[in-house]
Amino acid sequence: MLKLTNPAPNRIDILLDGPVGANEMRDGLDAFVEMASGMQGGQILYRIPEFAMPSFEAIGIKMAQLPRLFGLFGHFSSIAVLTDSALLRTAAEIEGAVIPGIAIKAFELDEEAAAEAWLAARAEAA
Repeated sequence: MLKLTNPAPNRIDILLDGPVGANEMRDGLDAFVEMASGMQGGQILYRIPEFAMPSFEAIGIKMAQLPRLFGLFGHFSSIAVLTDSALLRTAAEIEGAVIPGIAIKAFELDEEAAAEAWLAARAEAA
């Protein structure tokens, strides 16, 4: 399941839970682009309770959208990633180190309050 919500004008929450198919990926990416349009210094709270590799078709759709997605990086300043997967937390921290202008911090899935506090502190500092 891939679910996106826009709980505040400058924030997107993403839930990735289990496998994602092609249509779900296409719809999710379209929703993300629409929500991100016009944001500056935006924030993302990314919850990944259960990671499963997306379908081959879904990966192809995401790869085809990468240029459009890379263009949105400048719209965001911070991303909090909640997951129990040590591998995904490490990958998120590495992405945060190599993507300029975006702070990415990973948290255990049960540390949502800490992730929210980190995002709030980043918003206040901006």
